[in-house]
Amino acid sequence: MMKLYSYFRSSAAYRVRIALNLKQVDYQIEAVDLLKAEEQQAPYAELNPQKLVPALAHDGRILYQSMAILEYLEETFPEPALLPSEPETRAEVRALANVIACDIHPLNNTRVIAYLRDDLAAGDDARLHWYRHWIGLGFETVETRLAASSDGRFCFGETPGLADALLIPQVYNARRFELDMTPYPLIDSIDRHCLQIEAFARAAPENQPDAS
Repeated sequence: MMKLYSYFRSSAAYRVRIALNLKQVDYQIEAVDLLKAEEQQAPYAELNPQKLVPALAHDGRILYQSMAILEYLEETFPEPALLPSEPETRAEVRALANVIACDIHPLNNTRVIAYLRDDLAAGDDARLHWYRHWIGLGFETVETRLAASSDGRFCFGETPGLADALLIPQVYNARRFELDMTPYPLIDSIDRHCLQIEAFARAAPENQPDAS
């Protein structure tokens, strides 16, 4: 059985949990507490020197970086597909996913927020402003792109896919930090629709064994 090294609030781990659930792949959660530095050391550091989650153990190999893991799952377990068959649409899906994975998430992850607090002495209000600013800026792009592809159920097409697996964890973070979702009706609609689906609900942070 696969083992997923995960932290319940990690957006990157959350997106992999969604994909595993959508593909109905059996896996075991191994919790890694990102807030406790000593738990990021050996033996986890030996598996993933970057000391971040997720990491996926499968067939004697350790895979890391969520986007690489998602591509691996798509290639290893092709059904149900998370990417469309047409090359042009596949590129559109990957582009939207990368807006979230590369442009939004890195500016708001745990390490960055901790650096703002501990090294730059940014107060609560300043950190919250930073968080909402970068998510909001990214969501403006996502909302505009979705207007050409979505009916408010999924990002693309008639079934959940890669872009949805990226979007829903980012919306979780936005709601957690009380971002006003009014300017993003399509994102809000997709989030609410996907969370009614078991694969997304089981992947939610509050439903993880290490949730606190």
